[in-house]
Amino acid sequence: MSASKIWHVCDGSQQMERVDTLTGAPRTTIRRNKEVITFVPEAKTAFVEKRDSLGMFPELLRTPSNLIPQFYSAREVGVQRVAGHLSDMVEILPKDELRFGYRIWSERQTGLVVKLQTLGEQGAVVEQVAFSELQLDAPVSMDKLHKLMKDTRGYEVYKPTLKKTTAEAEGWRLKEPVPGFAAMSCHTREASGGTGQTSMQWVFSDGLASVSLFVEPFDAQRHVQESSAALGATNSVNRRVGEHWLTVVGEVPAATLRRFAMALERTR
Repeated sequence: MSASKIWHVCDGSQQMERVDTLTGAPRTTIRRNKEVITFVPEAKTAFVEKRDSLGMFPELLRTPSNLIPQFYSAREVGVQRVAGHLSDMVEILPKDELRFGYRIWSERQTGLVVKLQTLGEQGAVVEQVAFSELQLDAPVSMDKLHKLMKDTRGYEVYKPTLKKTTAEAEGWRLKEPVPGFAAMSCHTREASGGTGQTSMQWVFSDGLASVSLFVEPFDAQRHVQESSAALGATNSVNRRVGEHWLTVVGEVPAATLRRFAMALERTR
């Protein structure tokens, strides 16, 4: 179990949020639209990056063409109270074994998602995210959050170089698609240390669940054994593909990740 405190504000043209971890190592993440900075006080480091713009809050991934009804069914369950707010509850169940199901509670007046359960086999809850306390229309200052975001005094700032690309341009493809999952984005990142090597992240989504394929040069010292792991709803699978190392991560069943892993191949 982990806990965080969240501030979120929107003025109609831009969104800002701040997330402070309350358990584990202290960490503060501040986001302004696509701009994100994460402060790690114990190490006195800050990581600056860009991410896709905010959608729903908390964000649910959406594909260009709405694939959700093809692979999920939904039904209204009723009304429950979450963090003191009346919320509509909807159950979304997968039509195959390649994805998890969900229970979603949304605050009745605003539609804000206030609780989300991820469902595994036979409806078992494998992960849950929920507000324990929620103040709507709180006096959150966008100017104050922006000043905090820019104040990096005393921190060593890292700015990973990301380049937007396509898997085809990088010499990769899937031999066969995984049903329901469409490619959303692809980026390369320069490795630290000035080695000139790059890693690639290829992201897929079915509208609710997402899967990331990370490809990097094979390193015999770090990449010792092919394996798989699970933490809550998040699974990961890795394997060697020629002179590269593949890690597939997503909030989907491990069997889905293995389909991605076995389908990826080098084209040049």
